[in-house]
Amino acid sequence: MRLLCGVCFALTLSSPVLAAAQAPAAAQALPSTVAGIPVNYDESKTGTYTLPDPLKLNDGKPVRDAKTWTTKRRPEIVEIFETQQYGRAPGRPADESFDIFDKGTPALSGKAIRKQVMIYLTKDHSGPKINLLVYLPAAAKKPVPMLLSINFGAVSNAADDPGIRPSEIWDPKTNTRVPAPKGKGFGRVDVEPLLAAGFGFATFYYGDVDPDYASGFSNGIRARYLKPGQTAPAPDEWGAVSAWAWGMSRVEDYFETDKGIDAKRVAIHGVSRLGKTVMWAGAHDQRFAAVIASCSGEGGAALSHRDYGETVAHLVAPGRFPYQFAADYQKYGGFPDTAPMDANLLVALIAPRPLLLQTGDTDFWSDPKGEFLSAVAAGPVYKLLGKDPLDTDVWPAAGQPILHDLAYSMHSGGHGMVPTDLDVYIQFLTMHLHPER
Repeated sequence: MRLLCGVCFALTLSSPVLAAAQAPAAAQALPSTVAGIPVNYDESKTGTYTLPDPLKLNDGKPVRDAKTWTTKRRPEIVEIFETQQYGRAPGRPADESFDIFDKGTPALSGKAIRKQVMIYLTKDHSGPKINLLVYLPAAAKKPVPMLLSINFGAVSNAADDPGIRPSEIWDPKTNTRVPAPKGKGFGRVDVEPLLAAGFGFATFYYGDVDPDYASGFSNGIRARYLKPGQTAPAPDEWGAVSAWAWGMSRVEDYFETDKGIDAKRVAIHGVSRLGKTVMWAGAHDQRFAAVIASCSGEGGAALSHRDYGETVAHLVAPGRFPYQFAADYQKYGGFPDTAPMDANLLVALIAPRPLLLQTGDTDFWSDPKGEFLSAVAAGPVYKLLGKDPLDTDVWPAAGQPILHDLAYSMHSGGHGMVPTDLDVYIQFLTMHLHPER
């Protein structure tokens, strides 16, 4: 059973959109149990809870100024997420190197300059490495801001560009790499509107860092960091989400060497479990200038204390996704109220940098309302740091984005992105990263 504390959460919502989230017909079409664990889609049964306070130190003292947040409270929260949810990751690898095998080729009907880079993560170049695809606006005269999107699919499918080197993905059935099938794939971003708006775009396949299935561990980067006698990471060491986020930081390492890229204006983007990934990457690596997390749900931007859709227990159930998190995270399955962290603290870690939470109004499994509530509860940190939070506790209807420093956008539809989401992304990025036109 999921245990809930008896103190009511202070925030309430008055939007008529609540009725849509409670729609019985929609809920009936969804599975009532996953991995043998009941799933709640009824707003009246989410329970009552108290969230951890982002502006209260571990010793109970309040945080009243930016210096205390930066030097004391923020490090406390990072430590909690490192040890209790995502797992500790190593720093920049000493043997990291970059092979720019496509140094700049006109592409996409002359609209872009394409670069392709192999980022070697170990001294042994046969080990895990990131195959990075980069597009820069062809007309750019100065270093450009970037959107870095971590991808479920191979980079060879990231754009309709025959000049991209053919690539491979992991096959979980054989635990081997196989040629990537053709197709656009889930979460693909349309490059050309970004280029037209003055942004560069880069992407890589998340499996280059760590395969996304438990038996693939030996082929990923985490296996290369095992200490003598270890066969798996320690309970507080990195899961796959932390490894994928670590890989995004390695791409930022490369960006800092590329004169065509403004490495101080890099936004990161991911969908679903890769939305969780960019939340943690942005929280942990403050070099990233902005974050766009799409449908990150449980383990990302949705509140764990709130019993709606996917829960920690579903995430860490045997045969599902326990490998994506630190082993210590499993003790909160079914008991989220015992956890010292929740998504509001994760959102707060990205402050004062811009964050856009993008979701869909029928993505009940990912709990779009729970994502909104986490942003509301993190708002005092943005305000403390002189930035604009959501400025409302009323859940907006689909198609009514709130584009402040802390932003929220919900399309009409389900999990992932729809074409209109990219329009919102570009508006949000233009507001905060100021591309040259």
